[in-house]
Amino acid sequence: MISFLMTVLQKVFSISFLCAAVVQGMPLLYGATGEILTEKSGNLNLGIPGIMYMGGIGGLTGAYLYENSGGSIHPGISVLISVVFALVFSIIGGLIYAVLTITFRANQNVTGLALTTFGIGLGNFLGGSISRLAGTASQITVYTTGKAFKTTIPVLSNLGGIGKLFFSYGFLTYLAIVIALICAYILKKTRVGINLSAVGENPAAADAAGISVTKYKYVATVLGAAISGLGGLYFVMEYLGGTWQNNGFGDRGWLAVALVIFALWRPARVIWGAVLFGGLYILYSYIPISGLIQELFKMLPYVVTIIVLIVSSVKKKKENQPPMGLGIPYFREDR
Repeated sequence: MISFLMTVLQKVFSISFLCAAVVQGMPLLYGATGEILTEKSGNLNLGIPGIMYMGGIGGLTGAYLYENSGGSIHPGISVLISVVFALVFSIIGGLIYAVLTITFRANQNVTGLALTTFGIGLGNFLGGSISRLAGTASQITVYTTGKAFKTTIPVLSNLGGIGKLFFSYGFLTYLAIVIALICAYILKKTRVGINLSAVGENPAAADAAGISVTKYKYVATVLGAAISGLGGLYFVMEYLGGTWQNNGFGDRGWLAVALVIFALWRPARVIWGAVLFGGLYILYSYIPISGLIQELFKMLPYVVTIIVLIVSSVKKKKENQPPMGLGIPYFREDR
């Protein structure tokens, strides 16, 4: 037993494992940051897994069209096109959810689950269509774009273990951290963030104070979807190197939703929580276990989330609870 624990500790604190945890955690960071922004407005978007799919296939579609346009390929332009397509696809997903739940007052849980089904289906449909165009069986690769996304920081990435741990990632990794920190600052330090929190906590009171509830909900939901969609782009481009395979995301979208609860709706906490979840997600592959024990290890991120949820519920601190208006549609009585 002691030797087993020592083996686990050696693996967990190795540079290779920590780097893998960071890479695994970044899609979750994007998804959770976007969902926190959405939930702060009082909207519970369970369509995040589908939106991440839409962002991923959108980015790959843009890159594929550019790389096969017949002209010379510039990596920078390819990356830009891929990001724009990913944002457009994920924003469309966010608008679908926003219109249905904010304007038409559809049930948020049902709408979110339907959006997840739609996003996954759209990804698989476009992925299959592009693979047929490319003449491949089921896997598509945009090599030039994927290589550009994986470009590391020159010089610094070669500084031994420290360089590998902190500087050996593509720009989307650092962008995810920057976006999370910006969201944390906005929510905590700015009037916009305070107004958004007011809308999520008590939309009626916010409306009475002159805050446009509908506008804040729409902006937060669509912007949150755009951020989440970048998580799908990260997975396809930086993690898989520009490769798409149908149903290749696994349960990462749901892990992002679970991470929101783990982080107690705080974007800054999501950063290290994403790395922790990324490590827990792949821990089973780094230690000598198999069978039922391996399956139990795969459950660790969800088990940790449940424990945090129980502890925060028992403590009953208001700052550790979800917005009071979460999941409840709001419309003024005179409308």
